[in-house]
Amino acid sequence: MDKDRERIENLKNYVNGVFNREEGRNLYFSYKDDLDNVTPQDAFEVFNAKLQDGYMPKDIFEFLDRVINVFHSSLSEYSWETPEENSFLDIMMRENRGLEKKLNQIRPVLLDREVRQKRGILLRLLNELEEFDAHYLKKENILFPYMEKKKDIFHGLTIMWSLHDEAREDIANMKKIVESDRFDDNEFNIQIGRLFFTLLGIVHKEEHILFPAAMEVIEGEEWEEMNLQSIEYGFPFIDPPAIDREGKEELELEEFDGMTFKTDTGQLTMEQILLIFNALPVDFTFVDEDNKVRYFSNPKDRLFPRSPAVIGRDVNMCHPAESVHLVEEIVDAFRTGKEDSASFWINLRGRMILIQYFALRDSSGNYKGVLEASQDITEIRELEGERRLLEWE
Repeated sequence: MDKDRERIENLKNYVNGVFNREEGRNLYFSYKDDLDNVTPQDAFEVFNAKLQDGYMPKDIFEFLDRVINVFHSSLSEYSWETPEENSFLDIMMRENRGLEKKLNQIRPVLLDREVRQKRGILLRLLNELEEFDAHYLKKENILFPYMEKKKDIFHGLTIMWSLHDEAREDIANMKKIVESDRFDDNEFNIQIGRLFFTLLGIVHKEEHILFPAAMEVIEGEEWEEMNLQSIEYGFPFIDPPAIDREGKEELELEEFDGMTFKTDTGQLTMEQILLIFNALPVDFTFVDEDNKVRYFSNPKDRLFPRSPAVIGRDVNMCHPAESVHLVEEIVDAFRTGKEDSASFWINLRGRMILIQYFALRDSSGNYKGVLEASQDITEIRELEGERRLLEWE
């Protein structure tokens, strides 16, 4: 066994000991030499191993920070290439500095003894914190897919995705407390502490584990692709960076070879097909029979973010670990022929969204994949009577 492999196996044994609640001091000194040489990719490998053992991300949360605190000395001294200015990671790190600045604006309000009277200010700052979700979405839909294609150990990114969901939930819970007529000081103090711990903890994990590991596996041209894909998400808490958009225009205006698709009901060019798909007021995503994302439409007002990085990604990796079982249940029911469709509807930012899944089968009835269609039905639900005359609105 080579030294790197031996170190990783020892680190896995250490983490297993932590999970089994073995005595901390003896456990630490049993593996001290290996703990002093942890790399970012080592951290991914040991936590991904716990997922492979059947643990869910939230099971791992109980011990995650304890282990990372032990890894901290080695990770903080780890030498990694600094991202180039205005590169994807450089922009992400600047957004982190913006988040820290925003949190520092909240601190003085918390120290005020009359915090109850400052709830309006707090609520405004919490609403602004929600804008940072664009940072998490860029990781989930752009950075994570690129990394997952490089090494299986990066399937452990599902743990960080679950941390994002915790951050979202913590902000929502904090807003409920601040808005409540029955303001509870103790509940407030506990929740605000949790919020700061979660948000700053994600920053630490990004800059000591995620970003260094990404720099080691992602290549130059890929960073440029990621930057182009990030434009539509926005850049929370920083001035929009100077990103060359010409490449994005080239991606959107690919040359068509003039191929015509002919069927019993007519014929269309590739350009016409795309124009039709993108004009429909529905988000389409196609997942093939091998559970790989193969296509998504690009309507004007997209409901859920999609990036070219997801093409070829396993559909299970496109969802938080806690909801993957639902995706698997739908796909299994479609694959076996038990069901042909599934529908859900949710409230999203004050809008009613209908989400439908349809099994795709060929003329022989063989399963060929899933079509996901999402549509804003807010106005449709409010329709009454009839409109028979043309009225431009």
